[in-house]
Amino acid sequence: MPKVYIVEEDQPNAFATGRNPEHGAVAATTGIMRILSREELEGVIGHELAHIKHRDILVSTVAAAIAGAISYLAQMAQWAMIFGGHRDEEGEGGNPIAAIVMMIVGPIAAMLVQMAISRSREYGADAGGAKIAGNPLYLARALKKLHMASQRIPMDANPATSHMFIVNPLSGGGILKLFSTHPPVEERVARLEAMAAGR
Repeated sequence: MPKVYIVEEDQPNAFATGRNPEHGAVAATTGIMRILSREELEGVIGHELAHIKHRDILVSTVAAAIAGAISYLAQMAQWAMIFGGHRDEEGEGGNPIAAIVMMIVGPIAAMLVQMAISRSREYGADAGGAKIAGNPLYLARALKKLHMASQRIPMDANPATSHMFIVNPLSGGGILKLFSTHPPVEERVARLEAMAAGR
């Protein structure tokens, strides 16, 4: 059983941490406990327990490390170009256009993959949390309330930790959704409602 913590914070939120179930912990703020019913809290805690069960924190950490390594390699390529780059047997350098494209596209592609992994893990935690709580509608109702609260109560969140929250504390539409750590709340709720209807 993971350790459970209560954080004295008005901001309604919850998150899970720990590399595996033996080292897992779940935290909920006093703010989330004020706005959600007991059943809705069961849905949220079930979601967080599913993250721990599925080792999502470990998966996210590995994805972030790989994205960081790709970004570091792109930065090394940039410095190599500045200080002379690679020369072949005839003394000619490599293709500078290709190097520039790789320096720009590589880190962006790595970040997009990292964010896509994070979004897919959220769907898995929603489904797993619904099973743990015993009713998908508990989490669906909680997500609706938390989404509205996150728009009214500003969340002071670092983008590096935004993937840990139950709902995305950062907002943006259009192309910015590709860089989101969470799928749209409306889509998550629709999947949970479909799950409940299929019970």
